[in-house]
Amino acid sequence: MTGSKQFFTIGVSHKTASIDSRGRFSLSDAQLHALFLEAKDKGLQDLLLISTCNRTEIYAWSSSSDLLIELLCSHSEGSREDFEQFGYCLKDTKGIHHFFRVGTGLESQILGDFEIIGQIKQSFYRSKKMGLAHGKLERLTNSVIQASKRIKTETQISSGATSVAFASVQYIMKNVSNIAQKNILLFGTGKIGANTCENLVKHSQNDHIVLINRTQEKAEKIAGKFPVLVRPYGELVASIRESDVLIVATSAQKPTVTPALIHNHKPLLILDLSLPRNVDPSLNQRPNTQVIHLDELSQITDATFEKRKKFIPQAEEILETVKMEFMEWLIHRKYVPTLKAFREKIKTPSPNLEPIPENETEYLAQKIMGQVAAYLRSNPDKADQTVHLLQDVFELNPDRFNEK
Repeated sequence: MTGSKQFFTIGVSHKTASIDSRGRFSLSDAQLHALFLEAKDKGLQDLLLISTCNRTEIYAWSSSSDLLIELLCSHSEGSREDFEQFGYCLKDTKGIHHFFRVGTGLESQILGDFEIIGQIKQSFYRSKKMGLAHGKLERLTNSVIQASKRIKTETQISSGATSVAFASVQYIMKNVSNIAQKNILLFGTGKIGANTCENLVKHSQNDHIVLINRTQEKAEKIAGKFPVLVRPYGELVASIRESDVLIVATSAQKPTVTPALIHNHKPLLILDLSLPRNVDPSLNQRPNTQVIHLDELSQITDATFEKRKKFIPQAEEILETVKMEFMEWLIHRKYVPTLKAFREKIKTPSPNLEPIPENETEYLAQKIMGQVAAYLRSNPDKADQTVHLLQDVFELNPDRFNEK
């Protein structure tokens, strides 16, 4: 693209790696911050990173994919060997196409899960704050957001269960009898925890749901919106003992629910909505205890799933339309440095010719530039050849006009 940099998408996802494998590539806030600092130090200017339960991916313009892979591996628990086995690298048009598919819910575990676009927006704001989002990345992200919005409003691909939070509640409703009378404990009140809480209140008719979070203020903020009870973190063990259903939506890098915390004698269903796992898998071996992880929840298909699949072609058509608009903008942007250098050349007086008044030089430059730009738009297949010819004939130095 601009200069010698190309667009890359690198990462791991639910399509290429198991929960535990992709969990090694998940990043905490501290790891994300350190990665961004090193990216800036390495000279990267446009980089966006998402780390969700489905995937960890970097989208960036870079001179090398190896640089991005090294950034991911050095700041996560994943090794280079892990990445070679589970990771992928998509370049230029393929990478951009993948980003559009991710942002429009077409790559989600649950088709049409539009929570991802909110995560992309948050990730962009982080990049912007860190000075790693400029013109190209902003335009690309806005285009993905536009495509997502159009698909959501113009198709029915998001009808029915379209999130892990809803799927978890659906699972509980189908597998726990008399759910309205059961004791439900939600541990962790981040985005997924809050969404799960809302769905529980809405669908279970249960009026004694308990919330516990390490930071009690966050739990109390959610409790202000829904009829739920907040308990302090110090009462976690006692609350688990009373529970029939435990939903874990914490965001730790290691298990927060271990065998030492469980002292139940009655059956306990545990749903782990975290990545990496925040519930010790060995609890599945404990009598009267069942652990379900988000990947299993994502396999659940409701009655509207086949209906949603029918809208994939329409969604892909919208995606292609918006993507092509972005690609046209990006291609034209690629030639801007050469056109600016050409304009400067035209306006520079030749020592062998009589000087031309500045206003006439400006008019001449505008007219010639307009003709060249129009030709490039009308003949995209000849654009590269034309630009290279201008550079050679007029000895242009477009690098001086490269933008971030």
